[in-house]
Amino acid sequence: MDIGRVRSLADCHKIADFRELARRRLPFPVFHYIDGGGDDESTKARNTAAFDEVDLVPDVLVDVESIDTSVTVLGKSSRLPLMLSPTALQRLFHWQGERAVAAAAEKFGLWFGISSLASVSMEEIGANFAGPKMLQYYYHKDRGLNAALLEMARAAKFDAVALTVDTIVGGNRERCLRTGFTSPPRITPASAFSYASKPRWALDYLFREKFSLPNLEKHVAAGSDVSASIQSYFSEMLDQTLDWKAAEKLRDDWGGKFALKGVMSVGDARRAADMGVDAIFISNHGGRQLDGARAPFDQLAEIVDAVGDRVEVILDGGVRRGTHVLKALSLGAKAVSGGRMYLYALAAAGQAGVERALGLLEAEIVRDMKLMGKTSVDQLTRDNLRLR
Repeated sequence: MDIGRVRSLADCHKIADFRELARRRLPFPVFHYIDGGGDDESTKARNTAAFDEVDLVPDVLVDVESIDTSVTVLGKSSRLPLMLSPTALQRLFHWQGERAVAAAAEKFGLWFGISSLASVSMEEIGANFAGPKMLQYYYHKDRGLNAALLEMARAAKFDAVALTVDTIVGGNRERCLRTGFTSPPRITPASAFSYASKPRWALDYLFREKFSLPNLEKHVAAGSDVSASIQSYFSEMLDQTLDWKAAEKLRDDWGGKFALKGVMSVGDARRAADMGVDAIFISNHGGRQLDGARAPFDQLAEIVDAVGDRVEVILDGGVRRGTHVLKALSLGAKAVSGGRMYLYALAAAGQAGVERALGLLEAEIVRDMKLMGKTSVDQLTRDNLRLR
């Protein structure tokens, strides 16, 4: 139920409210890049809807005056079982970009991920933020760039690398095709009015620091100086020969905590565990790649049963509520991660928006744990869930 209009940050009381505020404040090509999915967007919708297939069954008469929401993920303590999944191009959504998200993650004691296609350099993030940091690694055709990304992450003292394995080609993002969205933005007759009608966004984009992808620009011009769609970037710049052998070599070259992001099948989860990765992210790239794919939550129990004793299993995608977090933990996830859950807030109000979104999610997790009769997250089990 929607009561009243979302006009300011103070009106935001759930993640959907930040989405509405972002829609009001962004040029439509930029908003639809964040909001859109692949093809008919059925998988994107399913990512969140899947949580509705199970109900929580609470325990009562439990002393919950004091609870512990913390977890240890990839060797680092996290105040909440929540990770801010890496996403690209963040300074297009708000001029503060990754700096705002990193600062908010540090304040809340959470893992923060930065994409290879980030709009702030790993060097700057590493120098200014002390919280646990992960590089989302895209495997390029340019071997020099591949090696340079690892060296940048190592020099910036990043704590983990997550190889993205579900972007062997770009998904069919029809909203972006219709709006003409590119990085950097290319103004078209169809989109010119939208950019002009959002003067605050336009002034920030035009008169603050030049937009670029600093981790890539020394090797490729696409995305920084030459406009490109994300779909075309993935299809043209990323290496379609990426296989298990290459992934294993990358893990060895990195030598630190290593994860695969985009694992969806039990067979791949077993192979990842056999390879010795530290974690897998069950993810379909936010429903932006293969439409009609299963939702991560639908696959969670089967994958946890297969490899949960050998590798940390992280659920990625579709999370909008504290109850979603608790449902995933009850099925055995070590933590959950997501992008849109904070990207809408970033687009709506920068760092203040991200902090408000995280504060609301934390309050939901704390309240819901108390209502479930749980004093720590490891007390959540499948006994607390029932299929509808």
